[in-house]
Formats: sequence, structure tokens, C-alpha cells
Amino acid sequence: MIEPRLPKYQWGQRVHVLADLRNDGSYPDAGVDAVLARAGETGEIVQVGTHTETNTPVYLIEFAGLRVIGCLEEEIEPL
Repeated sequence: MIEPRLPKYQWGQRVHVLADLRNDGSYPDAGVDAVLARAGETGEIVQVGTHTETNTPVYLIEFAGLRVIGCLEEEIEPL
């Protein structure tokens, strides 16, 4: 069993995206492979969860009050 990795970032923290985030098919309002957030775009962490298979943190980031996207630590950086 993989031990859970503790999250580096917390709820309410402002972050920016390190690379374009594309739809992997899990975001129903956009086409597959559509860009959901551009590199450099900023948002706020609104929830922190855990990916159950890999025990890694997953962050729900709200961008401009319009959309919420799940991100991994490798995809974001604090402001």
C-alpha cells in the first residue's frame, strides 16, 4: 500500500498554473483536449482531496469564479 502524501498547499491559497491544462474528458462542458486554463493563469484552492489509487493530493482550483478544475501539485505553484 502506498502511504498518503501530505498536501503542500492549503485551502484558500492563491496559485498559478505552470503549463496549459487540457481536458482529459473529465470536464463535461469542454471538448476533449480543450485548454481549460492557460499557463500563468491564477486561481484559488477551494478544496483539497486525495487521488485514491495513488494517494496523492488533488487540488480543486477555482479560476475567475467561472470554473473549477482538479490539479496535481506538479501543475500549480503558489503566488
